[in-house]
Amino acid sequence: MAAPEPGRCAFFVPRKRRFCRMAPAAGRRFCGEHGQHEEESGRRRIPCPLDPKHTVYEDQLQKHLRKCNSREKPKPVYFVQDINAGLKDVAEIPEKRVPLSSLSKEELENLIIKLKKASNGLEFHLKEQILSHQALQEALNDPKNGESAFKHLKQQASILGNMEKLHLLGPGRCFIEFGAGRGKLSHWVDVALQNVENVQFLLVERATTRFKVDGKHQRRDSVFERLQVDIQHLCLNKVPILEKKKLPVVGIGKHLCGAATDLALRCLVESYAACCDAEKEEPAPKRSRTDQTEVASNNSADNESSKADCKPVAGIVIALCCHHKCDWTHYVGREFFKSVGLGPVEFHYFQRMSSWATCGMRETTDKVSASEESEEQTSDAEEHEQAFSKIESGPDTLQGILTVEERKEIGCLCKRLIDHGRTEYLQQRGYKAVLQYYIESAVSLENVLLTAVPSPSLIPEPTT
Repeated sequence: MAAPEPGRCAFFVPRKRRFCRMAPAAGRRFCGEHGQHEEESGRRRIPCPLDPKHTVYEDQLQKHLRKCNSREKPKPVYFVQDINAGLKDVAEIPEKRVPLSSLSKEELENLIIKLKKASNGLEFHLKEQILSHQALQEALNDPKNGESAFKHLKQQASILGNMEKLHLLGPGRCFIEFGAGRGKLSHWVDVALQNVENVQFLLVERATTRFKVDGKHQRRDSVFERLQVDIQHLCLNKVPILEKKKLPVVGIGKHLCGAATDLALRCLVESYAACCDAEKEEPAPKRSRTDQTEVASNNSADNESSKADCKPVAGIVIALCCHHKCDWTHYVGREFFKSVGLGPVEFHYFQRMSSWATCGMRETTDKVSASEESEEQTSDAEEHEQAFSKIESGPDTLQGILTVEERKEIGCLCKRLIDHGRTEYLQQRGYKAVLQYYIESAVSLENVLLTAVPSPSLIPEPTT
């Protein structure tokens, strides 16, 4: 084992296989985080009771608890517990979930038969809509951008191109980026709308994010606001900026993981749109008979035009990924699954099997140890595409039952079946929902884009 670097902490971090690189105080061998290992120290460090991932001096515990970043903070006004959670009946959720590796050959074959039977007759051949947008041309042609950055830019350009094709890039809109992270997608939407007025951005992210690009937004007439909340508890109707202006919203997301997509869809078309419709249907205050006759004709015309102009959700554009992280509790396509004779047990196995389409099976399991060493350097795209590589889906699990190509085909089928349930959910609520390939598989294996706009047949025509 090599010695610690001069002037650095002497604590060896097993997970990173190296010594801690923080600087200790003068005359000390260990930094403040690992000070409990200091033999000559008279003060004792203990794990923080709010978050055991960090430690604190025992004699300063009370002071630390008052300012610890893990302390419970006041809930924002738009926090409503489990408003987008979905399933409330716990009885539907299976108690025991047997891993795929424990299934017999017959059980696995029966699952595959059910999968193919449910998929029979459904259109799973997706159209390619690989587009680009002028706003990203300069960045795409910049040789300073590396391969990883170029892949992200190509995906963002195609998402913007699809948004433009659906006429979603325009004035008087509030763009809500779910799972915003650093906010890159909103940044490029803002660049594309540099000459457009009355535009708002809401960036929804439950985690604290470093290296945000919010500071790059130099337009004074575009409003950016971050909402640090889990999508599961986000009530858009109570967001002050939406309450004030009530602009039509466009939900966007790039690689919105598993259940987060279902939570976002329910947040938009169920929780938010339904509340907006309820507000429009509230009875008007009572008037005298003479007042009613005077304004009746005017009110009817005004109501029709406002219905045509005010559509709470103007569109949805979400790049899908990580179907293995879906959850029956939150899944919006449960009614579709039931209609084809499937339930929570089959869904559990299908969402696990969906990883076969992207995890690489043989390749990823061989590289697990190598990826652990470079864990901190893994890009977002690699994280999404390799996230399932450590779960029990290795090549030895199903050796002799399915070939690599068969597993890949079944994994893709599982993904499309789960996604079809989402499009059915949107169509039942008055949206024209489409799945398409928005980027080449060489750029990202998670290359399917879900788009939805209000169905033309359900949009009231403006009165003449």
